[in-house]
Amino acid sequence: MSVALNTSIPARILRVNHGGEHGAISIYSAQILAARLRAPDLLPFLREALEHERTHRRRFRELMPTREAKPCRMMWIWGVGGGVLGLIAGLMGREAILACTEAVETTVHRHLDDQIRWAEGRDDGLRRTIADIQREEVAHIDWAIQGRRGRGFRWLAALIEHLTDGLIWISTRGDSRRLAQELAVA
Repeated sequence: MSVALNTSIPARILRVNHGGEHGAISIYSAQILAARLRAPDLLPFLREALEHERTHRRRFRELMPTREAKPCRMMWIWGVGGGVLGLIAGLMGREAILACTEAVETTVHRHLDDQIRWAEGRDDGLRRTIADIQREEVAHIDWAIQGRRGRGFRWLAALIEHLTDGLIWISTRGDSRRLAQELAVA
């Protein structure tokens, strides 16, 4: 692997993570809107998770200048996609909101694991930031799993995981898949 490629990986990680956090903000914002009617008991957690995602986005953005990274050029996809996904899940009710949260955060967790492995010994500041953020994302997964009353909506969770991976792929123009492959061999 060339030096130029190695130095571009942190920028690529930050670009996709920053975009993903933007999408998560849209998901939670839309879920909050719908949960007021469909699942008011979830509002305290959804509001807390929304604040976490805003903090995550800010933290990734703050790391960008020192790693020559720029925000994703297709941020609107994250915003629209996340908003639509969050609203649909929210309108479907409590179990769908929880299934959506579990599916999105599980997909994100998988990507963050790869990134942490790559950053170990290469970019400790980036690794620490990702690991800190991942801890909160895991708490979101745990909360969603514990809050679910059944295992219904498995079809929805599977669909959302694929949509999340697809949204990541589209917004990065395929770079996320190439990055995952490079991280696996790096």
